[in-house]
Amino acid sequence: MWGCGGLNRAARALVAPRGRSSGAGPPGRRPGAAAGDHYGQAFQRGPGGFSENYSWKMQLTSNSTRFVCLTETKSSMSAMKRLYSTSHTTVDSKEMKKFQLLAHRWWDEQGEYSILHSLNDIRVPFIRDTLLNMSSDHQLGSPLSSVKILDVGCGGGLLSEPLGRLGASVTGIDPLEDNIRTAEQHKSFDPVLAKRIQYKPCSLEDIAEEATETFDVMVASEVVEHVADLETFIKYCYQVLKPGGSLFITTINKTQLSYILGIVVAEKIMGIVPEGTHDWEKFISPEELECLLDSNGFLVKTVNGMSYNPFSGSWSWTESTSINYAVHAMKTRVKEQSNSREPPSETDKEEHLAEANASTTV
Repeated sequence: MWGCGGLNRAARALVAPRGRSSGAGPPGRRPGAAAGDHYGQAFQRGPGGFSENYSWKMQLTSNSTRFVCLTETKSSMSAMKRLYSTSHTTVDSKEMKKFQLLAHRWWDEQGEYSILHSLNDIRVPFIRDTLLNMSSDHQLGSPLSSVKILDVGCGGGLLSEPLGRLGASVTGIDPLEDNIRTAEQHKSFDPVLAKRIQYKPCSLEDIAEEATETFDVMVASEVVEHVADLETFIKYCYQVLKPGGSLFITTINKTQLSYILGIVVAEKIMGIVPEGTHDWEKFISPEELECLLDSNGFLVKTVNGMSYNPFSGSWSWTESTSINYAVHAMKTRVKEQSNSREPPSETDKEEHLAEANASTTV
C-alpha cells in the first residue's frame, strides 16, 4: 500500500540483499517478467525473513555463544493450506469480527477507510477504461450502461457507487449485514443509484448457484487477502461470470517490503489502517495468483503495480508490484478438468477467449 520516496527507499535498503538490484518491469507486465520484486528467495519465507521460518536457540558453552537454527515449516504450510484448501467456504469468521466493529465507519473519508476512498481515484478508471477498450458500443455519459457487475466484499459500497454512477447495473454482496445496512443507507441519498445498485448480505458461494454465468464483470478489490479459501473463491468467480467476462482484483503482494510498510508502518506505527487489519500469511504474489487463475479457467491480461503515498494520501500506478498490485483476467471457455493435472495451453485459451469475445459484448 506504500510507495512514497524516502520511506520506501529506506525500507528497500533494509530488505534488499547486498549486490542485487531491485528493478522491475513496466506497468502491465506479465508476472515474473522481471526480477527484483521479491528481494531474493530468502525474503519470501516470512515477514521476518529467515526468522519467520526458523527459531533461534542460544546455547551457552564455556568458550563461546552459538546460535543453532531450528527449521520450522508452519508459515509455508499455512499459506499452502489457504491457497489449496478443500474447504467450500470463502468466509473467514475471524475477518468478519474485525470488520464488524467498523461497519458504521465506511463513509468517513478521514477515518479508518480513507485509504480506500482515495484508491477509487485509480481503481475506478482502471475498471472503466479496460472495459471501454474492449467494446466500441457505449453510451455517452453512462459508458457502462449495459454492464452487469458483481462487487464482492462491497463493504459500505465505496466502489459500488462510482461504478453505478457510470451506468453499470451493480450487485454488491458482503457477508456482514451491518456493512450492507450502511451501504443501503448511503445509497438512499441518491435516487439514481437506488435504481442501479442492489445489495445483498451474503457470501460469494451463497449467490453463485443462483447467479451462474450472470455477470459481465466481477470486482474483488482488497478482498482476496481476507478470504478463508482462495482457490474456492476463484472457482466461484469463474461460475458467476459469463464466458469472456472480466475479473478485476486489487490486493497486496507477499514480500518483505509489504510486511514492513503494509503492516509494521501502516498499522503499528502510523495507524493509517487499524492494527490487525491484515495478516501477512494471507497475502499472495502475482505469480501465485496468476497460477490459481490460470488453473481455474482464467487468462490474465494485465498486472499493474500500485503505490500509496501516506503524506499526500494519494495512489498512483507504478512499475513495481512489490507491495500493491491490480489484476485484470478474463474467463475463457476452457477450464481444467478435475481429473487432469495439466491446464489448457496458452494457445487454446487465447482461441477460446477470442470466440467468447466474438459472442459476448461488454
